Amino acid sequence: MLIEKQSILLISILSFFLVLSACGKQQNEGKQDTEKLKDVTVTDAMGEVTIPADTKRIVAPYMEDALLSLGITPAAQWSIGETVLDYLQKDLKDVPKIGWDLPLEQTIEADPDLIIFSSAGAVQNGKYEEYKKIAPTYVFKDEDSSDWKKQLKVMGTLFGKEKEANEKIADYEKKVKAASSDIKAAIGEETAAIIWVAGDQYYLFENNRFAANVLYQELGVAQPEMIKELPKAEATWQPVSLESLSKLDADHLFIVSKPGDAGLEKLKKSSIYNGLPVKAGNVYDMQDPTHWTINGMIANSLTIDEITKALTEK
Repeated sequence: MLIEKQSILLISILSFFLVLSACGKQQNEGKQDTEKLKDVTVTDAMGEVTIPADTKRIVAPYMEDALLSLGITPAAQWSIGETVLDYLQKDLKDVPKIGWDLPLEQTIEADPDLIIFSSAGAVQNGKYEEYKKIAPTYVFKDEDSSDWKKQLKVMGTLFGKEKEANEKIADYEKKVKAASSDIKAAIGEETAAIIWVAGDQYYLFENNRFAANVLYQELGVAQPEMIKELPKAEATWQPVSLESLSKLDADHLFIVSKPGDAGLEKLKKSSIYNGLPVKAGNVYDMQDPTHWTINGMIANSLTIDEITKALTEK
């Protein structure tokens, strides 16, 4: 009997300490969660703005690439009519569309906890104060939004994901280095150019515009003389005439266009195109323009994959 009483007492003491330990653990975990969930006050292009700690529904038109890179699905996605960023639809196919200019009624319907604009110029018709009434509104400084790496780091700060942002950028830079080495070994100093065909318009990528920045600056592919002579990319992209493409002296040519585009057929049938010095087998049809004509980690990674495959798999 004495032994039984001692055993019962011992079990009771052990149970008490286990419960006490569990309670302490829960309190610590609760405290850690509270510490993580803090409002963040930052300075944007318009002044100071406070990002609520419990932000979940985010509307950031044309910056969905950065959000998805950090594992954040937006509450609504950028669109012009039925046009969306095709390259992101694997992750955004069930996300409702919102007009590119963020109409106030659509924005209210999206019920955002936070609205993000890529620049002050992106806030339509001076309605900044109206958007602020709907939800806290962050407006990127131009110098941050124009560089996707800076944009990603700012997003990391806003959502407590600084570590993830830095890791994503480091992984991307490793990818660039490996791809650059493979391409150099495959084509040496041969040149390449990119043409975007949209309807009956032709756009020649300057050496610092969108995917061309990846091709020339990051992957180190040599530029044709015609590209070298182009002026620096302006905010407004001007089409070039079909006739002017006769001067394009590239060894490799990427043609970015939706399949079946009327302008593509016109280009391929033209005497100008057929007179280009680019060799047969060195013309690559890229069928999703959306990631070639935007800056972002996911977009650039896809572009690197397609450029590397085209130039190294002969």
